[in-house]
Amino acid sequence: MNSSQSIEAKAPAAQSSSEHPLVRFNESVIHGMGGFAKCDIPSGTYIIEYVGERIDKEEAQRRCENDNRYIFYIDETWDIDGDVAWNPARLINHSCTPNCETEVDDGRVWIQSIRDIKAGEELSFNYCYDVKDYEDHPCRCGSGECVGFMVAEEHFDFVRSRKEVPA
Repeated sequence: MNSSQSIEAKAPAAQSSSEHPLVRFNESVIHGMGGFAKCDIPSGTYIIEYVGERIDKEEAQRRCENDNRYIFYIDETWDIDGDVAWNPARLINHSCTPNCETEVDDGRVWIQSIRDIKAGEELSFNYCYDVKDYEDHPCRCGSGECVGFMVAEEHFDFVRSRKEVPA
């Protein structure tokens, strides 16, 4: 997408899972519920906005300490708490080989395709968790490249080096 396009032109306005023209939400083999492409989606498409309550860093830290896993970084000052019923994007699962990524655009968070996605394919992005307490976040993505934990790609080699090698 070029930067001169308005955000409205990048993604549909509808957020509810039943109304969204690009995504349907069903049971996932990865975990719980997941988002699935309703149609073929070209690379570079802003698919769905990750929405929620805009909170400052202090409040975000407090909520994270209370085990809220839906806090999303916007910038140095603000985060979004996506743990709200009107945020179906929170159901999109992590993968070690994702077909989407997140993009912060003018204070808004979008799930954007990073390759062409076929209708019916489950949408996923890398949650980019840090290695601190990484063992508390096992990954079930099933990818041939799965490192076993939901960590940012920059930590894959570290996590792989920590796995026990069978005798």
